[in-house]
Amino acid sequence: MSPVVLRMKAAPTNIPLEAESISPDLFVQRSQGEIESMPVALGNETYRLGDFFTVEGERSDEIVLEGCTERVKWVGSGMTRGRIVIRGDVGMHAGSYMQGGEILVEGNADDFLGVEMQGGLIRVKGNARHRVGAAYRGSKYGMQGGTILVDGNVGHEVGAYMRRGLLVIKGNAEDFLGAMMMTGTICLFGQAGIRTGGGMQKGTIVCMRPVDLLPTFAYDCTYAPVFLRILFKELKRLGVACPAQADGLFRRYHGDIADVGKGEILIAA
Repeated sequence: MSPVVLRMKAAPTNIPLEAESISPDLFVQRSQGEIESMPVALGNETYRLGDFFTVEGERSDEIVLEGCTERVKWVGSGMTRGRIVIRGDVGMHAGSYMQGGEILVEGNADDFLGVEMQGGLIRVKGNARHRVGAAYRGSKYGMQGGTILVDGNVGHEVGAYMRRGLLVIKGNAEDFLGAMMMTGTICLFGQAGIRTGGGMQKGTIVCMRPVDLLPTFAYDCTYAPVFLRILFKELKRLGVACPAQADGLFRRYHGDIADVGKGEILIAA
């Protein structure tokens, strides 16, 4: 099945384009003309998808986006199947509420990537901004399943309120990584900002570099976690090269004891 290729036309404005209609679930049963007629929002007005993209292909659950798409929002929101390849940057809310399928971003991703997702795989070759895999303001839970892989750096509050799932960051993370997380696993290969794991109840944060921990995390022991061997084996299958520290010992701290205190931060020894 050939993919549907969307090529961005010259953007007439700097206002972000809200394109929740760019989803494999919606494209798979539609002809080229029907895809071109799907609604998108620019400010408070509704337009056709074909007003901003040239469309090639039809009836496919694989989508390729080309052109200047860094201000295109909600790509793949709520998708349950298929694959989206973005040959450049993507705007806010990409993969939010995602339940299945795969999104590959060959450039950078804006805020709220994979927010409250429940399944599927998101891979970002560049950097991602704030609240990756987190919860929207006022929501109780962040991502509840699936996998997010970021090859570059991430912003603030990544994995906040996370409840299950796997989040891997090969670069650095800014402040409040895994804040208020309930369960799930975060792996950070680079440097962490301040207040890592602040308010976390359960879950695991794995750090390959030293971390300035909050005083509400207590040291337990130094050991070689067996589950990490399984995790890193799976990451290698996904094409993620793990650092040398992954095969060594880790210092375990539990916390945040200002809350439930059953979370853990593992720091490479």
